[in-house]
Amino acid sequence: MRWLTLEYIKQHSRIDSDVEDNILELYADAAEDTVLNIMNRTYENLMCTYQEVPKPIVQASLMLVDLSYMQRSPVSPQNYSAVPYTFDILIKPYMIL
Repeated sequence: MRWLTLEYIKQHSRIDSDVEDNILELYADAAEDTVLNIMNRTYENLMCTYQEVPKPIVQASLMLVDLSYMQRSPVSPQNYSAVPYTFDILIKPYMIL
């Protein structure tokens, strides 16, 4: 995890126990990589440009972790929820086209 922390994740997702820390770390790594890929950036590029990870990117990453945590099994029409449009709004200003 480069910018997410277990503390942030647990606060965001309202998780009190340490039982699933390993899976949360996996989801966090995947979320950070996904956000960087969508923005067409590397972590190094992001840090050179902004000196720290902008808060909207942190929030978007937390949203992806929470979505992964809540929807662990294959998606069916009964339990499907898409990533909110808010995610796009948060990362769009940081995208390299």
